[in-house]
Amino acid sequence: MNARVRFLALSSLVMLVALIVASTYWQAWAAPDLANKNDNAIRQISEFTIDRGRILAADGTVLARNRVVHTNNRTYYYRRYPLGALTAAAVGYATQNRSRTGLEHSASDYLTGADQSLAGALKQIGDRLLGSTIHGSDIRLSLNLAAQRVAMNALGANCGAAVAIEPSTGRVLELASKPSYNPNDVESHYGRISNIRAACKSASPLVDRATQGLYPPGSSFKIVTAAAALDSGKFTPESIFHDPGYCTEYGQPVKNFADLGRPEVFGTITLFQAFEHSVNSVFCNVGKALEIHPLMDYARRFGFGVKPPIDLPSNSLQASGLYLHGRLLGANEDWRGDPGRVAFGQDKLLVTPLQMAMVAATVANGGVLMRPHLVDKVIRRDGTVDKITPQEIGRAIKPETAAELTQMMEAVVSGGTGTAAQIAGVRVAGKTGTAENGLGRPNTTWFVAFAPADAPRVAVAVVLENQSGTGGTTAAPIAREIMQAILASTANSNS
Repeated sequence: MNARVRFLALSSLVMLVALIVASTYWQAWAAPDLANKNDNAIRQISEFTIDRGRILAADGTVLARNRVVHTNNRTYYYRRYPLGALTAAAVGYATQNRSRTGLEHSASDYLTGADQSLAGALKQIGDRLLGSTIHGSDIRLSLNLAAQRVAMNALGANCGAAVAIEPSTGRVLELASKPSYNPNDVESHYGRISNIRAACKSASPLVDRATQGLYPPGSSFKIVTAAAALDSGKFTPESIFHDPGYCTEYGQPVKNFADLGRPEVFGTITLFQAFEHSVNSVFCNVGKALEIHPLMDYARRFGFGVKPPIDLPSNSLQASGLYLHGRLLGANEDWRGDPGRVAFGQDKLLVTPLQMAMVAATVANGGVLMRPHLVDKVIRRDGTVDKITPQEIGRAIKPETAAELTQMMEAVVSGGTGTAAQIAGVRVAGKTGTAENGLGRPNTTWFVAFAPADAPRVAVAVVLENQSGTGGTTAAPIAREIMQAILASTANSNS
């Protein structure tokens, strides 16, 4: 009898261990492989049985929520986007047939509750085994809806983008890309997105131009060149140059921007004045004096060369830097760049609006680069809130260099090429950029700025494709509107 009891006990133990091992295998180790199979219908269905958390703007406005559908005694949760195209670049979409993009993808662990503690994870496993609904967490973003609306309206029918960052924290306050699309159309009305047309060769509304668009920065890159010139100690704002209207690079004349049909000639001029009036020949000579490796080393201090560490999917990000035949050149390949032309933002240099906003924010923050982020808070169903902590990436330039650059950028707005960005009663620091794309081809125009210059609360970068004007006439007014919207809303919140 005792032998039979022992046999039954041992058999039960073996079966229990086998059950635990099998469950652990399928739940823990095999689950990722199964989940990655696009033809796994069970996975596709199970994803929509989770009560996915909402995505909220900074003021609590709902940007993404669930639409509940009851079918065959099952409850499914499908996504809806109340504000449509307004925040599509950041929020993205989650659909049954077309997967996920934007924060719907990168913040999915929060939204599905998969980021929880061990106790929370065990509860989820229990809920799944019992057939109970799994509830995800809400995420509140740093997006300022007033500024977002202003940016999207100001960009209008142009192809372009605008990004605004809080310099001291890296919080992304606005992220706009035009043309945009309505994420509610992705699942069942994709043809509407395919038919979107815009004032550029390829409308590509699903491309987030703020984080994926690569553009020649033109003179907006002079912020980085001036930072390298001053921080290295090779130049001061009072360094003297002679401008004949061009500089000679590899035996060829590199002319100043021909705004009025002929290149400007400034004669004897300081570096401060050359920055204020965006004199290409001076910065060409600065670039040659610095040489390409040190210049691009400073660019990397501002975040160039790698994808920005923002909380968006990696496949929706591009790294800024020197590109050759569509390939990003590494640090040991800098020699392929032309230092004179790179110094004023041409040659092989391509950048994203997000990167240029990071440049402005770093100068505004006394030379310290912060990690940009969109998710501000995670609000769990039990009422607990996790606040995302700002993170320093590193120091790009000395505080003294940042202070000198700020004065130079203020001069651009007060009396230089960026006067269209002036805000009454506010000191604005900025830099224009007009990248020439070849004879007879329209320009890519920029404005990069922060305000107030003496106590920065917002840094912004605006880019426009296919422009006949300059950055000072086309992009600067848009940047001014965005900064005004953010300064007004932050002033109201502090009152």
